[in-house]
Amino acid sequence: MLIRNNFFNDFFGDMFDDPFFNRGYAPQTQLMKTDIREKDGQYLLEIEVPGFTKDDVKAELKEGYLTITADRKEPVERADERTKYVRKERYYGTMKRTFYIGEEITENEIHAAFKDGILKIMIDKPQPKKIEEEKTIIPIEG
Repeated sequence: MLIRNNFFNDFFGDMFDDPFFNRGYAPQTQLMKTDIREKDGQYLLEIEVPGFTKDDVKAELKEGYLTITADRKEPVERADERTKYVRKERYYGTMKRTFYIGEEITENEIHAAFKDGILKIMIDKPQPKKIEEEKTIIPIEG
């Protein structure tokens, strides 16, 4: 029985180390993929945070930077001698993404919603400020 267990551990370990199973696997680059669109006077950010809940995700605006933070703790499992992980790929921990949106944007111009692992953030586009020309009368001597 011991030989058989070692065989299966080595077999699965070798199998998952094979480049075929690891093709394109770069967990840090796969997290928080974002699409940004412009529509109807707003910017729409759609940020993937799969496996996270609304309570795991936080959006913060500071000095023109919008920072999205997602934090997920690994569940505490009871010790079980019969179960052993061969591979763990699900992400636990904290990830963060920051976007510069400009200092003229306030929190009142940002709206967020979370559904099905997608965080949608709508940012009102800043309206161009009208510069009124001040006319100054220059006295003409003579």
